[in-house]
Amino acid sequence: MATAQAIKTVVSQDGRTATVSIPVTFLQRGGRKQILAPPGAAPWSPAPRADTALVKAIVRAHRWRQLLESGKYSSSTELAQAEQVNESYFGRILRLTLIAPDITEAILAGRQPSTLQLDDLLKPLPPAWDRQRSMLFDPQ
Repeated sequence: MATAQAIKTVVSQDGRTATVSIPVTFLQRGGRKQILAPPGAAPWSPAPRADTALVKAIVRAHRWRQLLESGKYSSSTELAQAEQVNESYFGRILRLTLIAPDITEAILAGRQPSTLQLDDLLKPLPPAWDRQRSMLFDPQ
């Protein structure tokens, strides 16, 4: 992490104005701009904010699972056709019902890592919940 020397403070001669310069990096993530503080800066975290794409996918997955388990649709193919999505996408979304409950809760509450994207969830995940946590919340 960078040292405090990277942060620059200038006070006006009359002592009424102070200007603090903090080097930051701007990152584009999923259509949103994200500001990364310099290494060594005091940790700052914004208020939790739910990622609507992640929330929508999880809600959709659980709704589809409920529709299949209730018998309203006799197969995933039939439900995918009714929802007008291809079967591959349907299957990837449906797998979200297998994510550890605490991960699902964190996503719904907006406490997931800011770097977590829907694509990360749609990749095959290990069945063991502790491995899911380390893969999604503690990526190397």
